[in-house]
Amino acid sequence: MPLTLPVISCSLDPASLSRGLAVQAAQILQNHGHNSEVIDLAEFELPIFDNNEIFSDPGFALLHRRIRESDGIVLAFPIYNWAPNAAVKSLIEATGATGDGRNTSAWFDKVVSFVCSAGLPHSYMATTSLAGSLMNDFKCVINPYSAYFSGRDWEEGKLSDDRTKRLTKTMHVHAELAALLSSRSYTSTWEV
Repeated sequence: MPLTLPVISCSLDPASLSRGLAVQAAQILQNHGHNSEVIDLAEFELPIFDNNEIFSDPGFALLHRRIRESDGIVLAFPIYNWAPNAAVKSLIEATGATGDGRNTSAWFDKVVSFVCSAGLPHSYMATTSLAGSLMNDFKCVINPYSAYFSGRDWEEGKLSDDRTKRLTKTMHVHAELAALLSSRSYTSTWEV
């Protein structure tokens, strides 16, 4: 049964490598019969999260709905300064906001996979705090197969064959986890 597995490209860089990885990830999911589209944050003028005005932004409503209605989310983003870029954090802050009586997190119980690009291979652990936040706050299930690619993983503008296999495996595990958890007996809310 096809799943809805969007890939959110969180880079705002016009020459982004992670955007290309997002397209590749969505294509892998589509090739396996799933509904997958790339949602590119660069096409939105989403304001920085302020816990107020952002909720009136039409882009916020679209992003919130796409995340909420998905079976799982792939987040594709660059690693800057040993951490995920600010745009991915702002997206999660906005669409994960709860407690104001109007907005409920779109992230509860989602399967989440990371597809990252970085300059060097040294910051492969940079997703750890983001994964912990998604698990603790929203009870997300984090795919243990992160797809992390550095500048050394590209050959003539394309991801090397070996690293393409890793991206493919990451997307297979993402879809399998989402399928297995689609019939879960519980739903989460804001709880400690």
